[in-house]
Amino acid sequence: MVALIETERLRLRPLTAEQAGSVVAGERAGQPWSAGYPRGDDQDVARMALAHPAAEPWFGPLQIVARDSELVVGGIGFFGPPDEHGVVEFGYGVVPAVEGRGYATEALRGLLRYAFATGRVRRAIADTAHENVGSQRVMEKAGMRLTHSDDRLRHYETTEPVGRGTARHRRPA
Repeated sequence: MVALIETERLRLRPLTAEQAGSVVAGERAGQPWSAGYPRGDDQDVARMALAHPAAEPWFGPLQIVARDSELVVGGIGFFGPPDEHGVVEFGYGVVPAVEGRGYATEALRGLLRYAFATGRVRRAIADTAHENVGSQRVMEKAGMRLTHSDDRLRHYETTEPVGRGTARHRRPA
């Protein structure tokens, strides 16, 4: 069994090479996937993970698993370990069937709490398109602040984990 980050309603677990292969191929048979998973973005992330495996699984792609159903409902993760300044960049997404339930916000809060608890992360950053209001709300609810905008994107950051709930990182026995 793989170690996880747990929140009230979710489990975040590293995407294994085997799972990434299934995601890329869209092989649904026998997979604990919710309707709508994998999305195109999930397949892109899985392709990148296969081409460039994460040296540190917790700073790579993770699957978002709903604890009540044990189904994968999306993905979240960092684009690599912290740089020399302690900066990490991340991305996330959930399937349309669970949008609006707070899963993306809960997953992001759990991921950020984990990252800052390592002592290696000093700042987390992300960006989103101007028209992606849902993603902007997720980041704001997770305690991130808008730092600037350009002609294409809105840029966010946080220098501390904030938000409600708890997140635990555990290694199963």
